[in-house]
Amino acid sequence: MTELVVRTLPSPSGVQSPGPDTYKGWLFKWTNYLKGYQRRWFVLSNGLLSYYRTQAEMAHTCRGTITLATVHIEVGDTCHFVLTSGGRSYHLKAGSEGESQRWVSALQQAKANATQMLHHSDDSGDEGPLAQPDRALIQGALKTLASKLDDLSTCNELIGKHGAALQRSLSELEDLRAPTDGADKLKTVNERATLFRITSNAMINACQDFVDLAEAHSRRWQRSLQYEREQRHHLEETIEQLAKQHNSLERAWRESPSTHNQGSERTPEGESSEENDDIEFFDAMEDSQAFITVPVNDQLQHRHLSSTQSVSGSLSSNWSQEDNDNSGMYLRRGRRCRIPDKPNYSLNLWSIMKNCIGKELSKIPMPVNFNEPLSMLQRLSEDLEYSELLDRAARCESSLEQMCLVAAFSISSYSTTINRTGKPFNPLLGETYELDRLEEYGYRSICEQISHHPPAAAHHVISQRGWTLWQEITIDSKFRGKYISIMPLGSIHLKFNATGNHYVWSKVTSTVHNIIVGKLWIDQSGDIIIVNQRTKDTCHLKFSPYSYFSRDVPRKVTGVVTDSEGSAHYILSGTWDDKIESAKIIESSHGCGETEGKQKTVYQTLPPKLLWKKYLLPENAENMYYFSSLALSLNEPEDGVAPTDSRLRPDQRMMEAGLWDEANTEKQRLEERQRLERRKKEAQANLALEEGRVVESYHPQWFHKKTDSETGDSSYVYRGGYWEAKERQDWNQCPAIF
Repeated sequence: MTELVVRTLPSPSGVQSPGPDTYKGWLFKWTNYLKGYQRRWFVLSNGLLSYYRTQAEMAHTCRGTITLATVHIEVGDTCHFVLTSGGRSYHLKAGSEGESQRWVSALQQAKANATQMLHHSDDSGDEGPLAQPDRALIQGALKTLASKLDDLSTCNELIGKHGAALQRSLSELEDLRAPTDGADKLKTVNERATLFRITSNAMINACQDFVDLAEAHSRRWQRSLQYEREQRHHLEETIEQLAKQHNSLERAWRESPSTHNQGSERTPEGESSEENDDIEFFDAMEDSQAFITVPVNDQLQHRHLSSTQSVSGSLSSNWSQEDNDNSGMYLRRGRRCRIPDKPNYSLNLWSIMKNCIGKELSKIPMPVNFNEPLSMLQRLSEDLEYSELLDRAARCESSLEQMCLVAAFSISSYSTTINRTGKPFNPLLGETYELDRLEEYGYRSICEQISHHPPAAAHHVISQRGWTLWQEITIDSKFRGKYISIMPLGSIHLKFNATGNHYVWSKVTSTVHNIIVGKLWIDQSGDIIIVNQRTKDTCHLKFSPYSYFSRDVPRKVTGVVTDSEGSAHYILSGTWDDKIESAKIIESSHGCGETEGKQKTVYQTLPPKLLWKKYLLPENAENMYYFSSLALSLNEPEDGVAPTDSRLRPDQRMMEAGLWDEANTEKQRLEERQRLERRKKEAQANLALEEGRVVESYHPQWFHKKTDSETGDSSYVYRGGYWEAKERQDWNQCPAIF
């Protein structure tokens, strides 16, 4: 056996090395993009380089090990060197050039000795480094080692037995008073000492046999382990390549025309008729009545025209083609129309998040590389992109028509998310955001972060065009390994001044896929139930999750508008990333279901009318985080805003300007400051409890908790005063959070 001998050098940290084959000391190891280089305790021993966070961890926890026999040592700039083996790399830095040279010399010597030991083992007839050990061989080795352990245990018992007997004899010899008995006692002591010596020698021999056998098998298992590591690395690369190919094929399939699906749904020639040429089939909604819609032909529409003219007259005036022409509807008056292009920084998301599976997304420290230069408060305000839908709804005389437009508005808020895979900044506690579009669109919006853990925000919008919207949203998010789920909790309230109609609904779950490999993409899934608290009209919307095997259009949304008695009046259909249409129901009938006990409802409808269509993205949007026209203006600097406004957040502004390294530094500073402030408040609260004083909880600046008289729900609503304070420019009550 060739022993690994490393030249003993003065320890870089001043710690003495315990032996000639061991070298220890402090080095700085690159950990990740967030923390950079961290000080770690490294131990070089027996051809292995291991590291620990502290010296105390050597007794129980090893943070990582690299085999020097196959390592590649690359010496970089001053004090830097890189170790690479089997797809794993250690980027290390010493405290000085002298320490770096000593470490490199020790590592090179250890590598040479480990390589020599490996060749020596190969020459002795062991299996090659790429041969996998046979199961029978492993089991035989384990049995042999177990047998040796039994021998050691037997020797240990004998040593204990003979040692105790020897001790008794020695005690008796000391207590001996009569000289005549001395010869016999001395003879007994010699016999027992001889037995003890024989047993000790047997123990030593058994230990030597065990160590020799363990070392022989250790070399073979070490090579097997190295082989398995290389195979695993190769397998990971293969899986990643397959995932990329699968993603490319899936994307190509989604972008190609679904001619096969269209052809399979057409009625065969010779079997068509006037009444079934335009039949559209809708999947049954879960927990709701299954239905099929049949748009009526011209003759049938003329037959029903007289009975529906009064109902659809206002519908046609509100949903006319003039309203649906979006080309010039959302003009930007003096607002910016571009931001600096997104820098091309590459960073592996999986390398950061692989240790965060099952955690809440808001508690995972993330660099700005995975953000977009907007806060969650600004994303919440972005729901108002299609506020003209609510302006049109305020002019509706029919509450059912109004419900259709409210439903279209609730769907439109997801249209901007289709390519927005960047994570918005988590707002700091007390952070606010105002969106004043009184001049252009007649509304004012104010948001405030009312809780940090769990993250929660309150939002209030008032419009001069006859409506008010408010919501309190708590974000619950989980990282599941392959995807991230974002579940917004809370209700959105919308009230129209003229009619008093009060609508309430919640958001669906958003899912970000392909976290490990492939291109990130977003899907929306779940149900939205919108209820008019005054009339009890409802709209049930279903967001169908994407499925590779489904024949449906991706991102499909379907819905039914019913009155308080459960009678259906409108069918909604479309996709959440493109457009939504509504069709007036003329007649309904029950047909045979596909499964026993379940019937499909067949709805006969007028031709569908366009409710909403997504605006085209600005030019060069792919280099500007896929921001819409409204999103591009959200972070534009404005005079007179509160000092807590998201526009003034320094890390967010640096990221927008392309200064990502500076933004990461600033982000860490703000988050650490917030953590210190939270600990300070917790300490004050604990002190108050010990002294028997009342603990004061955090109170938002512009919102307070109130119970809704119609729904009975308790939530944070706008208390007033923000716009008045802005007019006076009196921000003395605002905390200094940046």
